[in-house]
Amino acid sequence: MLSDPTVLILMYFILPLWLLAGFADWLCHRASHIETTTGAKESLIHLLMFVEVGIPLLAAMFLDINALIIAGMLVAFLVHEATAMWDVRYATTARTVTPVEQHVHSFLEMIPLMGIIIVISLHWGQFLVLFGLGSEPARINLVWKSEPLPVTYIVTMLVIILLFEFLPYIEEFVRGLRANAGKLVPEKARKGDPGQTARR
Repeated sequence: MLSDPTVLILMYFILPLWLLAGFADWLCHRASHIETTTGAKESLIHLLMFVEVGIPLLAAMFLDINALIIAGMLVAFLVHEATAMWDVRYATTARTVTPVEQHVHSFLEMIPLMGIIIVISLHWGQFLVLFGLGSEPARINLVWKSEPLPVTYIVTMLVIILLFEFLPYIEEFVRGLRANAGKLVPEKARKGDPGQTARR
């Protein structure tokens, strides 16, 4: 399985590109001074989306892919999309979402879908049973991968996720709280005026 070109594309192109887009999004937030515009509330939404994609990602990395995991991925994707809509709706009340950031968002929305499609194509039989089709029996148990991913790959990815995804968004959240005396929503967001947020 690990020599399958599709798996290699998923591991070494799709996931790194997704993580790069996540870091680029953080840079966009910083450039628009999120701490004084939409503040810690938007950062909390970002952390929620991190959890929504993080759980299926960890499942894919460590667990055998079956009908249960695929169903979980699909549900998480839909929930993530709904949260992303909430995020943008709130962000635009007090922060200018630039064309660059909008383009980054398109990557953050479509790359997970690409990943799920690849996973489904590799486990087509388990996908079909979700709809009562195919000849495979549905497997809905949580089992460690029979062919684990290389330890080096797992450690590298987890370190990258920690340093360039999780910690930056924690920093963003703390920065928002500090800039607004511990309040989740800055005054600018209460007024609902995006203004020129690319500069102070």
